[in-house]
Parts: sequence; structure tokens; C-alpha cells
Amino acid sequence: MGKENKTSVTEFILVGFSDHPNLQLLISVTVFLIFLISVLGNVMFLMLVCADSHLQKPMYFFLSNLSFVDIGNSSVTLSTLLRNLMTGETLISFSVCIAQVYFFISLTGAEFFLLSAMAYDRYVAICNPLRYVLIMNRRVCVLLASASWVVGFLTGLSPAFFISQFSLCRGNVINHFFCDVAALLKLSCSDMQNIEIVIFTEGVFLALFPFGLTLSSYVYIISSILKIRSTKGRHKAFSTCSSHLTVVILFYGTIMCVYMRPTSMYSPDQDKLFSLLYTAVIPMLNPIIYSMRNEEVRKALTKLLSIKKNICKMLLI
Repeated sequence: MGKENKTSVTEFILVGFSDHPNLQLLISVTVFLIFLISVLGNVMFLMLVCADSHLQKPMYFFLSNLSFVDIGNSSVTLSTLLRNLMTGETLISFSVCIAQVYFFISLTGAEFFLLSAMAYDRYVAICNPLRYVLIMNRRVCVLLASASWVVGFLTGLSPAFFISQFSLCRGNVINHFFCDVAALLKLSCSDMQNIEIVIFTEGVFLALFPFGLTLSSYVYIISSILKIRSTKGRHKAFSTCSSHLTVVILFYGTIMCVYMRPTSMYSPDQDKLFSLLYTAVIPMLNPIIYSMRNEEVRKALTKLLSIKKNICKMLLI
């Protein structure tokens, strides 16, 4: 019977924000604009890094990888929401849903470890500046980034596999705007022991382990900054990691609000809102934060815009 229930579900219904019909148009326009700004902002950042030799540094290499993750995560999660809002189509096939689970977990995992690698980069830059170029050479940067991607995409396999084997006997309506693991678990009547062990283990590995690495880096960074005697020197040192620290706080903060709240505080609407923050708003804010708070990026952007302006003038003559 479990097998019959499992195979009988061939598609799901994503509720999305359909329980707020009066706000559908506003939500549609807002989500579309956020997605557009997010993709364009991250693509623009990638173009800047490729075009400007001054940005050929480890920090911007990791930021480029983060931009790819943000574009991927936004595309994976918001594609179904935008289709739902603009066409009214709420169905998603079983295979596409499982694929969405896999890529969402994989890309989120990659982001956790990329943020840790960036924290280590800032630690070396501030705590060991004289050896920074030797330590953070291209080979080390490629290894750290590659490890982040590989670990992320490997850890997405187990949850996706277990969920694909579930017996789904509680309907096929997912009260979310994408195939979120927590929302899918509510539809299953299978034994949850194995998947709970997998989710707990991977939660520790994907979230707590890189968080511990990031926190350790910042303990050493803050300790080194406090030892700097001049106020100007402390401000300059802190400014080199303030953008990354802001992104870390935003990312971990929203993740904790979704997955580490007490059960008594659970609310589907709040869950969807916080999920929208880390799948749409934060990927949009990341390139803005790094551009606005980084002088090298601002100079590269000004230079690129001036070149385009001069080209336009030449074409009009």
C-alpha cells in the first residue's frame, strides 16, 4: 500500500500566495522586480570582475562564486512562484519537485561553505597581511571554491533521494511557493526516522560546521582589530570585512528564522515570508552591499559606465 501511495502522486499543487488574492498583483510585480534586480545585479558584478584587472583578487573570486549561487538559487525557487503568480499555473510534476529540492539544498550548502571560505580569506588579510598573497594563492582559492561546490552538490543527494521514496498519503497540496523539504514532510506517512537523521546530520554539517568556521575566523579578526592602536587603522581593517559580515548576518539570520524556530511559533505565512527573504531579497542585496561598501568595486563600476558613455558619444557623432 505504501508503494501505491508513493507512485500515485505524479504532481503537486503549490499554494504559493494564493491565500492572499487581493495582493496577487502587488506580490507578482514585487517578486518579478526583485528577481530581475537580483539577476541583473549579480550578472553586472560578474562582468565587473571579469573586465577589471584590479578586481582579480581572491575576495572577488569568491564573490563571483557567490553570485553564481545567488543566481542559481533565485532561479530554482522563484521560477515556480513567478509562473504561479503570472499564469495561475500551480501544478509542478513530482520529478521537477524533487529536482527543485536537490538544487535548493545543494546551492544553499555551497553558499554556507563559500561564506566560510570568504571569512577565512578576510582572516588571512587582516591577521596575516604580509603573507596574504602567498597563503591565498590561486590554487588555494580554486580548491576552497571547488570544495564548496562539490560538498554542496553531494549533500543534496541524500534528502532528495529519501523524499523521492516517500509514501505520500496526505494529499498533494504543498503550502509553500516551492518544494520546501519541511512542507513536503507534512504530506508523508512514511517512517520519518531515517530522513530525520539525515536532515539533522546534514543540518549540523551544512549549517553549524561552516558557521563555526566563520565564527572562529571572526573571533581572530575582531581580536586583531582591537589590538590596532589607531582609530583610523581599526576602521580601515573593519571596513575590509564589514560587507561580508553583513551578508553572513542576513543569510544566517533568515535561515535560523525559518528552520530553528520553536514549533509553537510555526506559521506557514511567516515561513513563506522568511523563505522569500533568503531566496529572493538577500541574493538581490548581496551585490548591492558589496558594491556600495567597497571602493574598488565602485571605481570599477564608474570606469565601466564612463567607457560605455564614451562609446555612445562616439556612435552618435
